[in-house]
Amino acid sequence: MIKFDGERSCERRQCSNVSYGTLRTVTSMEPSDEDPWAIVDLVDNSEKWADMSTKAKGTRILSNTIKILSVVGFLYFLICSLDLLASAFRLTSGRTAGTIFQQSRLIQNPVVGLMIGILVTVLVQSSSTSSSIIVSMVGANVLTVALAIPIIMGANVGTCVPNTIVSFAEIANKNEFRRAFAGAMVHDIFKWITMLVLFTVEIFCHPLFGVGYLEWLSGLAVQNVNSSSTWKYEISLLKEMTDPFVDLIVQLDPEVLKGWANDDVRYENSSLIRRYGVFVFENTGMEDWAIGLIILLISLVALCGTLICLVKILHSMMKGHIANVIRHVINGNIPYVPWLTGYIALLVGAGMTFLLRSSLVFTSALDPLIGMGFVSIERVYPLTLGSSIGSTATALLAALTASPDALHDTMQIAFVHLFFNVTGIVLFYPIPFMRLPIPVAKFLGDVTAKYRWFAMFALIIMFLILPSTVLGLSIAGTVTLQCVGIPFLIIIIAVVIINVFQRYCPFLLPPVMRNWLWLPDFCRSLEPYDRHFTKFPCCNRVEQREKVTCSVVIVNDSETVIASSSYQSTRVEEGISVDKL
Repeated sequence: MIKFDGERSCERRQCSNVSYGTLRTVTSMEPSDEDPWAIVDLVDNSEKWADMSTKAKGTRILSNTIKILSVVGFLYFLICSLDLLASAFRLTSGRTAGTIFQQSRLIQNPVVGLMIGILVTVLVQSSSTSSSIIVSMVGANVLTVALAIPIIMGANVGTCVPNTIVSFAEIANKNEFRRAFAGAMVHDIFKWITMLVLFTVEIFCHPLFGVGYLEWLSGLAVQNVNSSSTWKYEISLLKEMTDPFVDLIVQLDPEVLKGWANDDVRYENSSLIRRYGVFVFENTGMEDWAIGLIILLISLVALCGTLICLVKILHSMMKGHIANVIRHVINGNIPYVPWLTGYIALLVGAGMTFLLRSSLVFTSALDPLIGMGFVSIERVYPLTLGSSIGSTATALLAALTASPDALHDTMQIAFVHLFFNVTGIVLFYPIPFMRLPIPVAKFLGDVTAKYRWFAMFALIIMFLILPSTVLGLSIAGTVTLQCVGIPFLIIIIAVVIINVFQRYCPFLLPPVMRNWLWLPDFCRSLEPYDRHFTKFPCCNRVEQREKVTCSVVIVNDSETVIASSSYQSTRVEEGISVDKL
């Protein structure tokens, strides 16, 4: 018996054909896994069509038809459950989402406006809802367009939560969760880095030119807009399909949230739930937050169940030669002009989102396909970028339905959405090495594959704790925010720079700074935290134990163990534990 001691495995591995001798060097066996990010070709072991009887062919046709109809049905219920999830967030947050805008003194600080935009959109789970609140406040002269722009930036980021939650449905399988979480995070990272860049530009442009970049560009776009530019039609294909089902459960009054934001006394004691209508939670006498918690539980159960069923059906369908051909066509490049493929994917993402009228639905529907390895992260990236453009196109059409007196401000805010995403695409897509969201998302995917609890931890930090902390420091005062925020930013920037030097040119650093081994474990590794988190059953990692059968022979001259198997060999001197298993 040879015992492999390490952080992740203390399992005894059996070896055969061992010659006895003095053992000074041990060869450990590490599984040579394939690239977890590569597209996966699933093998179809079913009977070939040519060898099947007439009855078997009919059975297969019927089975495939049922599977296709089931996929359509589960997609419909996935969309409905996401709609219910958004309603649950709005009910649970109650007046908070509306009254948070009444802090006019705080909103004068653009950093606070940015965080408020994130928090409110996370609470109501709809950028269109938060945008409509902002439009109503601008129209009522509570906010200027300049103050509304940071809130709009935050609203762009806050919409990324649901598609990340959807990826948790594949948490049981390490590699599928790695891909699904990274596929969801690539959209989140794009929004975050675009927000950081454009917010910095906006802040520096104001004192230099008297107007910010997005404010100036959106102002140019609407300078000729007048009341005759209104559009009386609204594209609501998806809404018309899902509303009949969702309205049977709960119906919300969007005017109440706007009234709370504008401190309208008429809505002082109003409920978000409509007074009249036929639905499950009509006149129950319960508080909004209680109904919200019930609907939240129902929607999460429905979401998880729908996704699990959807993934299982897709797994059974995505096999065989035809499925593999489709898989390679989707992820392949156009001959002679491979650079054009990504832009076509971008247009497809924009078109699909425009038709569905929801970027959330489109990106959430991609998550199971990413997890299965049917679509690569590199192909998902332009699809999600196109989805961002598609959502702003629908916002522009929705803005055209506004009343004539609010049309100008509504259109300008819609153009801020558009130019925010277009500028981000121009910065982080055309030049390959600038596609930063892809490696960052893959890094986060690798981390979450090893530490499953980190996925929820990252989600809470990015969309709840960070914005809430900044908002709390802002309430304490600008000086407090600067005293805490500036040193924190300096540390983050320094760590990033040192990491870059450690990877690409370590010789430029002092010896002690070429790695982080001088820091305590809890400052440079998640392993100490993992030991605590994995004590809870819900956070326990799924370890994949693999038996290793190897042949070990002693070479008497050098007294060395030589192991040969289907595993990569890692030579470890005696006394050093094997951490990689």
